[in-house]
Amino acid sequence: MSKKITGARLVVDNVYKNFGDKQVLKGIDFEIEAGKFLAIVGRSGCGKSTLLRLLAGLETPSTGEALLDGFSIDSIREDTRMLFQEARLLPWKRTVENVQIGMKSRNYEQALDSLSQVGLSDHAQEWPSVLSGGQRQRVSLARALVSSPRLLLLDEPLGALDALTRIDMQNLIENLWLEQQFTTVLVTHDVDEAVALADRVILIEEGQIAFDVNITLARPRERNNDFIYFEKLILDRILQRGKHEQKDQVYAI
Repeated sequence: MSKKITGARLVVDNVYKNFGDKQVLKGIDFEIEAGKFLAIVGRSGCGKSTLLRLLAGLETPSTGEALLDGFSIDSIREDTRMLFQEARLLPWKRTVENVQIGMKSRNYEQALDSLSQVGLSDHAQEWPSVLSGGQRQRVSLARALVSSPRLLLLDEPLGALDALTRIDMQNLIENLWLEQQFTTVLVTHDVDEAVALADRVILIEEGQIAFDVNITLARPRERNNDFIYFEKLILDRILQRGKHEQKDQVYAI
């Protein structure tokens, strides 16, 4: 029997975003079915983090609209949570208290259960300062998931972790997503990470969607020839753009 999908359907409809005279997003259009996992990749400054902030309700489009289950995202929503590269834990609160911040009820047992889901039930009473970087991000993930969000936004949450801890966290995020079926949008520079986690990868270049590919790999995913095929497909598209930019710079000299 298949699990009930708790995620929300996301629609981004012809979104433009300007900051003064600078146009950061230029007509972004895509849809994500409920419970799916989308990764957004691209070079620094391409607009991917701005797009994620729009989905979180932290920014509003200059024109166009983003909708969650048909309702416009024009402010921060209770059913949406965001995970950043920094864990952003309060150092004067213990681990379980940091998780309790993520819910209105501040229910202690619920917070402990969320810590258990990320493998940190034994660290409930510890201070953030004694936790490793990976453990702090697990606490941050537990805080994000304790309120059972329908949309989880991930803004380079594993970028500061070492390689082994990063793979461990990727597996944890994937397992929790498979279990809870929330809709997920991941912004990352790491194409390997995007292919490992996502159902679909979108490449943004200069504020526009330049490439969109479905990752048709079975789960759990192995880094085999099929995996390498998708990774190379996306990397080649990114590097192709980079070569064009270098040629333009040479001609301009």
